[in-house]
Amino acid sequence: MEATPEVPMHDILINWAPQETRVAIIENGAVQELHVERALERGRVGNIYTGRVVRVLPGMQSAFVDVGLERAAFLHVADLQVNAGSRGGAGSARSEGASPPSQPIEKLVFEGQTMTVQVVKDPIGSKGARLSTQISIAGRLLVFLPQDDHIGVSQKIGSHELREELRARVLALAGDGGGGFILRTNAEDATDAELADDIRYLRKTWAAVRERGFKSPAGTLLHQDLSLAERVLRDMVNEATQSVRIDSHLQFDLLRQFGAEFTPTSVAKLEHYNGERPIFDLHQIDDEIAGALARRVELKSGGYLIIDQTEALTTVDVNTGGYVGTRNFDDTIFKTNLEAALAIARQLRLRNLGGIIIIDFIDMAREDHQAAVLAELRKQLARDRTRITVSGFTQLGLVEMTRKRNRESLAHMLCEPCPICQGKGQVKTARTVCYDILREILREARQFNPKEFRVIASATVVEMLLDEEGQHLAALSEFIGKPISLQAEAAGSPEQYDIVLM
Repeated sequence: MEATPEVPMHDILINWAPQETRVAIIENGAVQELHVERALERGRVGNIYTGRVVRVLPGMQSAFVDVGLERAAFLHVADLQVNAGSRGGAGSARSEGASPPSQPIEKLVFEGQTMTVQVVKDPIGSKGARLSTQISIAGRLLVFLPQDDHIGVSQKIGSHELREELRARVLALAGDGGGGFILRTNAEDATDAELADDIRYLRKTWAAVRERGFKSPAGTLLHQDLSLAERVLRDMVNEATQSVRIDSHLQFDLLRQFGAEFTPTSVAKLEHYNGERPIFDLHQIDDEIAGALARRVELKSGGYLIIDQTEALTTVDVNTGGYVGTRNFDDTIFKTNLEAALAIARQLRLRNLGGIIIIDFIDMAREDHQAAVLAELRKQLARDRTRITVSGFTQLGLVEMTRKRNRESLAHMLCEPCPICQGKGQVKTARTVCYDILREILREARQFNPKEFRVIASATVVEMLLDEEGQHLAALSEFIGKPISLQAEAAGSPEQYDIVLM
C-alpha cells in the first residue's frame, strides 16, 4: 500500500467584506492556496435549479437548458440517467457505478421539458455552465445521492478493509429512508452519531429542494451551495489545521453558529482577528496574489517558470536563468527541475489552473533524473484537493497532466483582456503601423479624390512619420498628388489610427 503523503500543519486566514471574501491557506509562512468569492459573482457549482430545455442538439448529443443564468447551460447525454431506481426519472441522479444512457439524447429529452438539474462546472470564458441530472448534495461527512441507492467511499480513505467497514456502517445507519451516500475523506474517524446527524441533515435538505421544485417555474434556484467562509469549515479544516482566523466579528459569530451545528470539531480552531494590521498583511498575501497573476515566477535558485494560460491549455516552461550550480551541468539542470516541480504544484493551487497542463522541464539526459523529477512532481501534487492525472514524460520530453476544472482560475476572476492588445500580449511596432498607414493611404487614393488626407494616430506613430519615415511619407504625397497632414492623439491603442478624407 502506498504511503499517504504527510500533510504539513497550516493556518487559514479569512478576509471578509460585504462585496468579497478571500481565503488563504498558509504553510510554514508561505501561501499555498487562494480562494476568492464575490457577492455579485458567486460560483454556481453545486447549485440546483429547475431548468427548461430550450434546444436539443442530436449531432452533439447534448441540450441547452435555461436555468435563469446569463447564458443557457450545457447538458450532455452522459450526464443523464433514465432508470435510476425507485426514485428514478429523466432528472434523477446516477451513481458512480451506473452506466450512461444507451439511447440518444433526442429520445430522452425534448424542447420545453422541465427538469431538475445541478451545476457541475461554472461558466468559464464564453462557455455556459455544465449541468448534470445526477443530483448530489454535500454534507460535512457525506455526499447524498438522493435518487440512487449506491453507498460509495472516497478512495483516499485508508485500506480496502476500512472502506468496507465504513460502507457497512453507513448502510446500516441509512436504513430504508432512501437515497445513496458517498463517504468523504473526513468521515474516516467519524462516530455513528456524527454520520447519523449528517444523514438527517442531507435528507432534510433534499426534501426542501423537492418541495420547492414542485412549486417553482423553470429558472428557479432550488438549492445553493454554502458560502466560501462556510465551505472553509466544511471542506478545508482538518487535523492539520492549527487555526482559522477571520477579521469580521459578525461573520465570526455566524461561522461559530454554523460550525456548532454542522462542523463541531472545527469550532475550537475558529478565531476572531482584531489586529490593527489587515489580516492579509500578516503574510504579504496581496503580494502573493500579484505574483500569482504574473507570467514569470522566480525560483530561489535563480531559475524561473513561465506560465501561459490559454483557453485550450496551460503551459509551464522551466528555465535555469541565473542558476549555474556548483557541480556539472547535469546536476544544475536536475536541481532546477526538482525545485520547479515543487513550485509548479504550488502555482497550480494558487492560480486554480485547470484542464490540460503541459510542463516543459529542462531537458535531462539521465533517465534516473527524469524519474526523480516526476516522482517529486507527483508527491507535491498529491497534496492537492483537486483531482489530478499525470501522464509522465512524452517522446518530446514534455510532462502532460490534467487538473479538474470546475471554477474560474484566479486570473480569469480578477483580470480581463487588455483593451490595448486585446489579450494578445503584444502590439505592433510603431514602424509596422506607419507602413500600414502608408498602404492604406495609397489604397484610398485609388478609390477617392479628396483635397487632402489627414492621419490621426498615436503620438509615437506620428513622431516616426515626421522623423524616420518622413521621406517615405513625402514620396507618397508626391506620388498621389495630395497633401498628407498628421494629427497626434494621446489616448488609444498604438495600433489604432484613422485616415480622414478632407
